[in-house]
Amino acid sequence: MATNRTFQNMLNDYLANDLLKEELVKRDFLLTRVEKDDGWIGVSGVNGANGGALIVPFKGAGASSVSYGSLTASNDIAQDIYVRGQISQQPELWASMIFNHRDLMEHDKVSEKNFLKILPDTVDDFMDYVKNVVSVNLLNGAAFAKATALSSSAAGLVVVDRPDRFVIGQKVIVQNNVPAFVTGYIKSININTSTVEIVTTRGGVTPVSFAVNNVGIGRGFYNDGAQTAPFSSLRDALLSAANGGSASLYGVTKLDYPYTQAININGATMTQLNILKQIFQAYTVTRKIGKGAPTDVVMSYDNFGYCMALIEASKGAFNVVPNSKKASVYGWTEIRIGTVTNQELTLIGVQEMDNDIIMFLDWRAIKFYSNGFFRKRKNPEGLEYYEDRLTTGFVYIVDICLFGDIVVNRPSYCGIIYGIPTTMPAS
Repeated sequence: MATNRTFQNMLNDYLANDLLKEELVKRDFLLTRVEKDDGWIGVSGVNGANGGALIVPFKGAGASSVSYGSLTASNDIAQDIYVRGQISQQPELWASMIFNHRDLMEHDKVSEKNFLKILPDTVDDFMDYVKNVVSVNLLNGAAFAKATALSSSAAGLVVVDRPDRFVIGQKVIVQNNVPAFVTGYIKSININTSTVEIVTTRGGVTPVSFAVNNVGIGRGFYNDGAQTAPFSSLRDALLSAANGGSASLYGVTKLDYPYTQAININGATMTQLNILKQIFQAYTVTRKIGKGAPTDVVMSYDNFGYCMALIEASKGAFNVVPNSKKASVYGWTEIRIGTVTNQELTLIGVQEMDNDIIMFLDWRAIKFYSNGFFRKRKNPEGLEYYEDRLTTGFVYIVDICLFGDIVVNRPSYCGIIYGIPTTMPAS
């Protein structure tokens, strides 16, 4: 029995050009824009001082005593109310890569010292992929994709809304109609039909039978562990429980304080022709009722495309800021438009966003807390890999980790349109 070799035929000492590979789009809009705090210090004695419970204080009520004609009685003066919320335990994510020792032994120029560069930019590419996974979670919630067509086939085929978020060999946890979860691995992806084929083992051929585990429309696909221990998300934080969000925020019931409630606007009647009108109406409501001053309207590429089509067709109807259209190399596009408050509003199309929500973000309200952010795991000797001995040979494992969570400490500064048709009608 020979020891394992993964890419022996692809790698040699005289490779003139970089190994051809699919271009990886950098998709981490939220992680790029949000303020970061690397000082997550948990409550002493609660799950450890570092990485333990994070206190999230906010002001639940402010001084409000006003009296005409006389002073307010001293025993009737309203006081500020400060509320102590907390994230009870620091969420964490681990991502891993594996390399075979025999591949290293057969190539003199590739040693253990530099094996992290066996393939061009392999670890950096993987880091970008992990950032994309995290950004999708932080924006939309734990499920990274949803089923769009009922599948009761024994062939393991499911039609999904975001085939671009799947990778060959990826482990997925699929929610079925119980609801419960079934585990599988991606065998093939048909981009043009948005269909993924799911099998029972990585590299195997036995399909996951959805004749038994019936997957219905809207059921979620999760990365391993995300169904039970994901990061927080803007969707859950900004939406009320009635509209699909969480009932509480950091242990505090949202409905107890206006401060913990973002402005929610129903987008069920949104169409390709009225999308801009509804966005501006929602923005006006957010500014009028909310406590913040949102500057960015974050939406999916599809919804941004509908906005751009309207702007191009009726430029005179919109106060477009000259030369403001900008396509970012990081995977998002934006354009600035004047508003009723004389403040410029930036429409941003983001690859990671889902179609059914549009967010109005005041960046003062959002922060990502961590204690190290993305980093490769190091052992006490400073090595960034772990060696393991298998019967098939030695392997080296590289682990990337992220400890932390997103905190929306001022939800009332932001707004969100929900219930937008995922396939928006033309009129």
